[in-house]
Amino acid sequence: MFGAGDLRYVILQLISEKASHGYEIIKSIQERLGGTYAPSPGIVYPMLTMLEEMGWASAVTEGTRKLYSITEEGAKALAENKAIVDALFARMDSVRAEYANQRPQQIERAVENLRMALRMKMGMKMGSLTTEQIHAITDIIDAAAKQIERV
Repeated sequence: MFGAGDLRYVILQLISEKASHGYEIIKSIQERLGGTYAPSPGIVYPMLTMLEEMGWASAVTEGTRKLYSITEEGAKALAENKAIVDALFARMDSVRAEYANQRPQQIERAVENLRMALRMKMGMKMGSLTTEQIHAITDIIDAAAKQIERV
C-alpha cells in the first residue's frame, strides 16, 4: 500500500492530529482507506519506535500501552515534506472512494471485525489453539458463510 518511507509520514500526520496508541493508528489508517488495508502491528510498532529514535515522536506509557504524539522535530519534518504527505493522503482518499463503490461499508467493517477477532484470538494464544478451538472457530465461520449464501 505504501512505498518505502511513506508510512512514517502517514503515522506522523496522524499523531500530529491526535496523540494515539498504536492500535488507534492502525484503525485510523484502515478507516481512511475504507477498510481496504490495515497495516499490521509488526509494521506500525517498529515504525513508532523508529520515529521516537529519530526524535520525531514521543511516547508516554499508560499502563501497558504507549500514547504517541509528535515532537517539534517531527512537526518540522512533516512541514518540510508537506507535498509528500498531501499526496499520500490524497491517494488514501482516492482508494477509499473507489472501494466505497464496491462494498457497503457496514459489511467491510463486519469482515474486518472478524479478521481482528481472529488475529487477537490467535495472538493471545501465541498460535497455540487447541484442536477443539480450531474446530469451533471453523464451525462458526462456516455457519456464517452458509447463512450469507442463503440471504
